[in-house]
Amino acid sequence: MRRILVENARRKKQLKRGGTRKRVDLKEVDVADKASPEALLAVADAMDKLAAEDAQAAQLVKLRYFAGLSIEDAAELIGISRSTAYEHWAYARARLRLELQSAQE
Repeated sequence: MRRILVENARRKKQLKRGGTRKRVDLKEVDVADKASPEALLAVADAMDKLAAEDAQAAQLVKLRYFAGLSIEDAAELIGISRSTAYEHWAYARARLRLELQSAQE
């Protein structure tokens, strides 16, 4: 799912596909669709760095951000306890926030 969203964001960003235009969707969309293509690409790059450091935390973020699952549901799918999932989630959010802030500067 992540790859599909990232490739869709890259495609939308191209001038050939109307990269300078603002798209307005009239249907209800999930969290990942509301992000701009630039923000989604920055998140994808930060996710790659996080996956290299901590694969479980990256998997948890994928399930939470891209699939919209709760922490409890994501923890069950990964096979970790709820408290471990909350620890990974706190770490991943802080790490991704630092990566995204450094990318903006």
